[in-house]
Amino acid sequence: MKSISVLGSAGSIGTQTLDVVSRHPREFRVVGLASYDEVDAVEKQVRRFKPKIVSLAVEDAAKELKKRLKGVRVEIVSGSQGLIEVATHPDANVVVTAVVGSVGLLPTLEAIKAGKDIALANKETLVCAGEIVMREVKRRGAGLYPVDSEHCAIWQCKEGQDPQSVERLILTCSGGPFRKASKQNIENATVEEALAHPNWKMGGKITIDSATLMNKGLEVIEAHWLFGIPYERIKVVIHPQSLVHSMVEFKDGSILAQIGVHDMRIPIQYALSYPRRLPVGKDSHLDFASMGALEFGKPDLERFPCLAYAYEAGKIGGTMPAVMNAANEVAVVEFFLKGKAKFGDIPRAVRRTMDAARRGKLSVVKMPPHVTATNVAKLSLKPVKEPVFKKNPELEDILKADGWARDYARLLLNGSTGQKID
Repeated sequence: MKSISVLGSAGSIGTQTLDVVSRHPREFRVVGLASYDEVDAVEKQVRRFKPKIVSLAVEDAAKELKKRLKGVRVEIVSGSQGLIEVATHPDANVVVTAVVGSVGLLPTLEAIKAGKDIALANKETLVCAGEIVMREVKRRGAGLYPVDSEHCAIWQCKEGQDPQSVERLILTCSGGPFRKASKQNIENATVEEALAHPNWKMGGKITIDSATLMNKGLEVIEAHWLFGIPYERIKVVIHPQSLVHSMVEFKDGSILAQIGVHDMRIPIQYALSYPRRLPVGKDSHLDFASMGALEFGKPDLERFPCLAYAYEAGKIGGTMPAVMNAANEVAVVEFFLKGKAKFGDIPRAVRRTMDAARRGKLSVVKMPPHVTATNVAKLSLKPVKEPVFKKNPELEDILKADGWARDYARLLLNGSTGQKID
């Protein structure tokens, strides 16, 4: 039996992970749960799965959970340290990292150092610090099992194959809700329109990333680190049906594809049960006779520039992927989803922040008219004395670049509603 800690237990991947656990109680047990502030959901999870430790990021939420669970034998912690405690609990041997954003980096890294295997559903861990994380995985002999459907597909297609025989990795992409939309319609898309993903049910941030194709860009960087393939040999194709989850092309021209219904419980379960395959429900079996035609196409980088920015950041390397990711997180979570910025501001904020990072100072890029001295004072921003971009960063350099990029993106987007920031 595998003992599991789930980081992000109240989110989409987290709840589906717990569904997999409930379907196979003889295979898995829950040791730890961590979430943000979802007291109601986590209380139900604690009573159902009886973990030994639980963490909520928000301290007040953790206090409320303690009141509700008085008399229940569970340790309740909070904050970033609480997340790490759940990830490194001595009774856990597998950690599902399903939190959203770069907040997943430190607990994942600490879990690896503590000898845990990782079922990775947090893209930003490898996007921000892929070289550091993969070096630690090798040093500790940890298992790193991808949960994203695309990377799980590639993992399965490469299984048992000579790594030297791989020619290309082909990541599929649904195209999101704006696959056929005009550039103008994309520019002015509403939050409701951007959240209307045609195939998948996901959390808000990842759904918006899917609409901009940034999600696919993050997956390109993640694939580079997971499988050791140069960016030039990682391709993205639009596949609206989301049935072919990704493909591997070999040097002899053969292509292996992993095909299945769009149900995240399948890759979650495989990451947890590897190398075994456990049965799934009947609703997770594909009916070829009724599935219809499969379409494939080339992504339009003019309408969806975030994908191009991710390739660029990955090839530049160093701290640039962390800068790109941080700017995107701020633009999506703090501004667009709250109605404080336009959909088209997301890629512009990413572009401007990446450009500023190469120059190394907040003050050298001219701010748009809506950015006032008052805005700057509120954020307490100061020019950066040292270059933000570093080619061979340590973890501290990555964290500094992440913080700088968040400040810069906030400055750039502050007060930009209804205005273009370019």
